Amino acid sequence: MSVHVLPRVERSTEPARGPASQQAPARGLAVTVRQLAKSFGAHPVIRGLDLNVPAGQFVAIVGKSGCGKSTLLRLLLGLEQPSGGRFWFRDPADAPPDDRLDHVDRGAVRIMFQEPRLLPWASVLSNVEVGLGDRHGSTEGRERALAALRSVGLEDRRDDWPSVLSGGQKQRVALARALVSRPRVLAFDEPLGALDALTRISMQKLLEQLWLDRPFTAILVTHDVAEAVTLADRVLVIEDGAIAIDVAVDLPRPRQHGSAELALLERRILAHLLGSSRAGDDA
Repeated sequence: MSVHVLPRVERSTEPARGPASQQAPARGLAVTVRQLAKSFGAHPVIRGLDLNVPAGQFVAIVGKSGCGKSTLLRLLLGLEQPSGGRFWFRDPADAPPDDRLDHVDRGAVRIMFQEPRLLPWASVLSNVEVGLGDRHGSTEGRERALAALRSVGLEDRRDDWPSVLSGGQKQRVALARALVSRPRVLAFDEPLGALDALTRISMQKLLEQLWLDRPFTAILVTHDVAEAVTLADRVLVIEDGAIAIDVAVDLPRPRQHGSAELALLERRILAHLLGSSRAGDDA
């Protein structure tokens, strides 16, 4: 399999010039998936899935438990190997249409999980620096980690231990750790699922603002349909390992929780999910 590597996707080995806050953010990557399949033993989870995500788009993926949502993310992150098909990333600004990346620099594609997964023996700042890999501990890396903490409102907690933070604050640290490498694709696997309702709404607003400020491509897996329509440009419903419906959310930002327009979209998606659930129960 030939792999075309684009120079601007690879992380530079030269030290950055000037403060981290002055560095231009990397552009998002487009994601293309063709006939992607994944089976665990004799059990197929992803079945010939096709998907195009334009660079910089915010996509939400919803569906019943076991439908393949998280498996799709893990495939895109390289945490699982596909049983068939393929996918690639592309920089539409730098590459001709037939140039594509089957693998990208580790820092260019990142994931944030439901659990913060912080190191309990490391300070908040050191936990964020972990996201820099080899640059951890350097002066430039520390500046970038501080800038990432500032972006999530936790610069003043940089010397604290994770044990003294609230659940929402721990997730903000995890978000800063994901952002510090300036990812071009950032995946979210139920990152807000364990938070209380008010903290969850606050984190949704923060995610949206960070995405607006940084042109990365966002892929969110969530069980919360209201969250999906609030945050995303587009909501995909996965059923039996394939895309059942693809709903555009063409509404201005910032979006108001509980608005009539969002409620209509939410009802449309829930009607499909609940209808398919009843059909499955009757079968």
